[in-house]
Amino acid sequence: MPALPPPAPPAAPAGDQRLVDRFGRVATDLRISLIDKCNLRCTYCMPADGLAWLPKERLLTAAEIRRLVRIGVQDLGVRELRLTGGEPLVRHDLADIIAAVRGDHPDLPISMTTNGVGLAEKARALADAGLSRINVSLDTLHAESFERLARRNFLGRVMAGIDAASAAGLTPLKINAVLMRGINDAEAPELLAWSLLHGYELRFIEQMPLDADHGWRRDNMVTAEDTRELLRGEYDLTVDPGDRDGAPAERYRVASKREPGVVLGTVGIIASVTEPFCADCRRTRITAEGRVMSCLFSREETDLTALLRSGATDREVADRWRAAMWAKPRAHGMGHTGLGADDFVQPDRSMSAIGG
Repeated sequence: MPALPPPAPPAAPAGDQRLVDRFGRVATDLRISLIDKCNLRCTYCMPADGLAWLPKERLLTAAEIRRLVRIGVQDLGVRELRLTGGEPLVRHDLADIIAAVRGDHPDLPISMTTNGVGLAEKARALADAGLSRINVSLDTLHAESFERLARRNFLGRVMAGIDAASAAGLTPLKINAVLMRGINDAEAPELLAWSLLHGYELRFIEQMPLDADHGWRRDNMVTAEDTRELLRGEYDLTVDPGDRDGAPAERYRVASKREPGVVLGTVGIIASVTEPFCADCRRTRITAEGRVMSCLFSREETDLTALLRSGATDREVADRWRAAMWAKPRAHGMGHTGLGADDFVQPDRSMSAIGG
């Protein structure tokens, strides 16, 4: 029998069975990483030579993923699921996992974040299995910039995947973009114009200190304010008055300077570093090997896999998960100074090893 993990922190107050923390936040958005492997080598995430991947036996099985989702929904108040990686399309049983979860929870919103490589061949099957919608990472529309960022010449495959996802009805389709100074930052207005034309919701994400090379520098990142200024050269932006409802992206209504007042659509900016939204965070993350991370930048992890494989009951798993979220920190500690903040230490894991 596998050894159980060390004792968990004190549990949440009796009576509240949700994933509540000490500061009153309640996690309802579950993000499960299906695999740590990825077929790109994006500079803001992974080293050029890749990482040492987890052996298959350490990954959550399809049955374990299904069970964790069931516990989350039935016992802990989870209301939506996001499948992440690494790159989830690399997982051969992806459609089976989605179909099983959909069978258990007919009304659960199930989304997925992907780099789009291989999506053209799988989008229809994923939609048929029960996937609700999709986020595709796309930082540029230019092959040269794409290859500099992703270290692979796969832009055409990603674009084909986006077309296939749209045709399969995996909407609203969101595009995630990271701007890197001197590489693709000047392309921000063009990327927004393309997204508006096709009806996609573009979200710019500040580069976060989650790169495996630990080369992130606060003074070199493209901030949310930088992004707004880049877009204002072509567009008028006004904050969307709708309720953000715990979403990480601040949404803006986009109007053309040529036709003032005519709203063309929206754009989102996720400013995890310079304009943190920790006070309203509603996410709980499980890594590909079954560890709860209460915060994307957390250095503390709680192992659920040992419990799952030791014969533990659903209640025991739920209690351990609930305790992990009860210990969630107030904030990630970066504030507005990045790695210069006294209470922030960059996690050892890169984004691909955590799950976005």
